[in-house]
Amino acid sequence: MAKVWKERSILPGFGISLGFTLLYLSILVLIPIIALFAKTLDLTWAQFWEIATDERVVASLKLSFGASFMAALVNAVFGFIVAWVLVRYRFPGKKILDALVDMPFALPTAVAGIALTTLYSENGWMGKILTSWGIKAAYSPLGIVIALTFIGIPFVVRTIQPVLEELDKEYEEAAVSLGAHRFKTFIKIIFPEVLPALITGATLAFARAVGEYGSVVFISGNMPMKTEIAPLLIMTKLEQFDYAGATAIAVIMLVISFVLLLLTNYLQWRMNRRLQAE
Repeated sequence: MAKVWKERSILPGFGISLGFTLLYLSILVLIPIIALFAKTLDLTWAQFWEIATDERVVASLKLSFGASFMAALVNAVFGFIVAWVLVRYRFPGKKILDALVDMPFALPTAVAGIALTTLYSENGWMGKILTSWGIKAAYSPLGIVIALTFIGIPFVVRTIQPVLEELDKEYEEAAVSLGAHRFKTFIKIIFPEVLPALITGATLAFARAVGEYGSVVFISGNMPMKTEIAPLLIMTKLEQFDYAGATAIAVIMLVISFVLLLLTNYLQWRMNRRLQAE
């Protein structure tokens, strides 16, 4: 009678692994979110709506999400270029440049905010140049976009790099040999393969930027209705011991972020299905 060998997994079985995963995510993610929503129950619907529609709150939310979206778009373009250079070319100092991409991960956000403010203020190196062109960077929405772009660039680069490394150059060479122009080769062959990773990286950069505080609080100027971001408004309410108001703003940000991420994932899923069908 033939022996049936049961394949054993190196890691614990599905039941134990799933249980640990649910426990871990519940402690770190689910329970804090539930506590956040529970705290807002101290407010009546009328009080919650009053906070949500307050002009200062609306202005800060528009600025946070608008600046985060702009920073994600900038990172999508230039992050792709940086990843392309790091993957496709060899040059002196490449490893140093590759390490610099991760600098926003290692650098404390407060230090990054102070450095960017010094650099882009009217007396800073970059600020002097921009001021001569009539552009104000520090203490303006532009400064916020610059700070959010700085902290989001690694997400795009590190997401696209593995895809570019695995992309077979033979398809590009075949297209060129058949007379395809470089731009057409990029649009028809390279870009469709990289697009899902590009969307993922830009989405991660956007999600990271929405809740950013340390690197923005210095360069923004924190002027209500002009350069005040939503996380700063939350901190202000916490300092005033308005915990229900702070959690109400946090819940609004959480819901908007969740809906946007859900929409992005749906579009990415549709795109992957279309690419597989082709």
